[in-house]
Amino acid sequence: MKEFTPPADSASIVSVTERVKPLALGMVVTSVHFLGNRAAFVGGEENVALVDSQGEISKIAVHSGGILSAASDGKRLVMGGDDGKVVSLEAKGEVTLLATDPKRRWIDAVALHPDGAYAWSAGKTAFFKSGKSEEKSLEVPSTVGGLAFAPKGQRLAVAHYNGATLWFPNMAGSAEFLPWAGSHLGVTFSPDNKFLVTTMHESALHGWRLADNRHMRMTGYPSRVRSMSWSAGGKALATSGADTVILWPFASKDGPMGKEPAMLAPLQARVSVVACHPRNDIFAAGYSDGTVLMVRLEDGAEILVRRNGTPAVAALAWNAKGTLLAFADENGDGGLLEL
Repeated sequence: MKEFTPPADSASIVSVTERVKPLALGMVVTSVHFLGNRAAFVGGEENVALVDSQGEISKIAVHSGGILSAASDGKRLVMGGDDGKVVSLEAKGEVTLLATDPKRRWIDAVALHPDGAYAWSAGKTAFFKSGKSEEKSLEVPSTVGGLAFAPKGQRLAVAHYNGATLWFPNMAGSAEFLPWAGSHLGVTFSPDNKFLVTTMHESALHGWRLADNRHMRMTGYPSRVRSMSWSAGGKALATSGADTVILWPFASKDGPMGKEPAMLAPLQARVSVVACHPRNDIFAAGYSDGTVLMVRLEDGAEILVRRNGTPAVAALAWNAKGTLLAFADENGDGGLLEL
């Protein structure tokens, strides 16, 4: 990615809006992921729109109903639907059925490991499959809110009511329960494997330092956090949920405990989605008024990618090299920016 220099007048913002390839996806969009250099926009119903770097759109049917969950490792996209199916999609458009719930329950959450293992949930049960090995399952106390694989090893975090459970599907022994009152939804491991963080039904995050399971309470949000993204190297966790991007520090062994977060890119609109650049200390943020900004962590310098006046930004992602940025709003109007 080319370096950018903030304007001398901080009241003005550099704009790259004229370089964005506009996309009319023609469907409700819930998330976007990159498969190589093809952006995969996940629709609310049935279809994924694959978009190449030239802006050419092709729609692929992946489910027979609503798409409830999606995760990607950059090579394939795994999704769960209200048809009880778990499917994968590759960059060339090939769709593979991975699993079908015998009771046709909704697939609420999915996770994908870089080595090809994948996990999904239906109701209170989390499932795990790796290669040709036998499918394994784990029952947790309540409906699964979210799933995430650890960056090292095949440890799976399962978020649910009153805490999270750490499960090693390929090892004997009991899963480890991490308690904290409340409903835990999204979940993520830090890139260094030292911390686990969950979003909650209330307007807060909760975390655990995994060395000793010490609690990390991250509060002060005016609304629920629905999006979080680790900065390059895992030094900070960027989050939505306020009228600025909230960045919690994780560079030290204590993580954010006893520290104040940084607050960047303030607008008179709520941050709806965040995505950190995979290599540089830059993030992209989408807002409830349709604005998209790129922001440098070092000094908060901003670049305007999309102007306001449209529905909330619902999807935002970088490709693995950080040379492409894709976004879309709730109505399916989006864009592709090459850097």
